[in-house]
Amino acid sequence: MITSDLRYPVGRFTPESGISAGRRAELVEEIAQLPARLREAVAGLDERQLDTPYRPDGWTVRQLVHHVADSHLNAYTRFKLGLTEDAPRIKPYEEARWAELPDVAAVPIETSLRLLDALHERWTALLRALSPEQFARVVQHTEHPQPMSLDGLLALYGWHSRHHVAHVTALREREGW
Repeated sequence: MITSDLRYPVGRFTPESGISAGRRAELVEEIAQLPARLREAVAGLDERQLDTPYRPDGWTVRQLVHHVADSHLNAYTRFKLGLTEDAPRIKPYEEARWAELPDVAAVPIETSLRLLDALHERWTALLRALSPEQFARVVQHTEHPQPMSLDGLLALYGWHSRHHVAHVTALREREGW
């Protein structure tokens, strides 16, 4: 689903429960494909285009690419914690402040794209090896009153993958790039 809302081009995240094996496989595949899809979305963009916000008052494409790497590093860690600890508490991080740190402007997006390639190779290998019982394990996010299963995290990051690729592709379409 593509929407006209520049902030949520694929719609807002809707939590999923009772995820079937088939749906789980779809979500794992979305995560597996994120590096290639993001790389394709930013292919050929010049420095000016990379420094263009995907929406008014939004991040630039450059910030967005680095954000996806930051976010998915956190996601991978959250899965590992959920698999190795009993209902671990996970905390949010200041995404907007991370996007302003000096490495975001100084490091080429290719660095984050390569990081995503390697990270997603590890992450999807892990996801593909998990049993339904392991996907039922939970983490306790400090900002949410109820525990979240790893299935729930899987749905969130499948959406997150589509969400940010759509930010770039929608911008390219609007700008005629």
